[in-house]
Amino acid sequence: MSRHVVMGAGPTGRAVAALLVGRGVPVRQITRRGTGLEHPLVERVAADARDVDRLVGLVGGAEVLINCAMPPYDRWITDAPPLAAALLTAAEHAGARYVMLGNLYGYGHVDGPITEDLPMAPVSAKGRVRARMWLDALAAYEAGRVEVTEVRAAGFLGEGVLSPFTLSVAPQVLAGEVASYPGRLDVPQSWSYVGDVASALVAAAHDTRSWGRAWHVPAANIPVRELAERFAKLTASPDPRLERLDRDALLTLAERNPLFGELVEMLYATENPHVLDSTDTEHALGVAPTALDEALLATARGLAR
Repeated sequence: MSRHVVMGAGPTGRAVAALLVGRGVPVRQITRRGTGLEHPLVERVAADARDVDRLVGLVGGAEVLINCAMPPYDRWITDAPPLAAALLTAAEHAGARYVMLGNLYGYGHVDGPITEDLPMAPVSAKGRVRARMWLDALAAYEAGRVEVTEVRAAGFLGEGVLSPFTLSVAPQVLAGEVASYPGRLDVPQSWSYVGDVASALVAAAHDTRSWGRAWHVPAANIPVRELAERFAKLTASPDPRLERLDRDALLTLAERNPLFGELVEMLYATENPHVLDSTDTEHALGVAPTALDEALLATARGLAR
């Protein structure tokens, strides 16, 4: 089978590479430092994604380019657009189908289930960046320059992933400490298991219905308090003690750590119900959600390392 190029070697990039080589598909995994999955079918390459000419050469001859890379959260607004532009250019010039890993920021505030047919209506700076990245790719598709799709995930669960739950709730629950969450504790939120993210990316890459549209990763829709209680029970941890970080609390914390300031504009998503609908992905692509308990146990394993 033709080589697939996977950009990024975080938990999602490694999971995608593992799925592909499990099917006998050769993978070229590109990262800044040349890291990636260790496997005979994986060629690990060090490259700067800002070097568009080199990127075009590395993607050349590939059937599919799957992007799982994203800059650090506090540099997201400045660093994500040039990365997205370089990858779109590489896919177009190399003639590769392009699968983007996205999130829900571009939708903005939504009353009711979030479905793929909703327009981009961002209400934050990060949301505007996310929407523009997709709309630029969609414009290239509509102009006949490249086949592109975006797979959108919610807050991550799983081994080694970074999300509000894995950073500010799960470790504290395991340690019997007070956990602080940026948002309300009792409104439904969506959580995507990293294995399901990888499965959706690979499924979308190989389905002729994918191009020119988005797909949603199957998600568990559950308030963070209930999620923490379930996590504590599964890991035999003390009953969770959670506190809510509101806007004022985040701004105070941001005086010592600017990363907290990045969360302020996203409170619209965690202060209100944020429910992802993945019906299309489950029915058309055949990606079923992993059991929530399995996802939480994988999260715990990652934190124990």
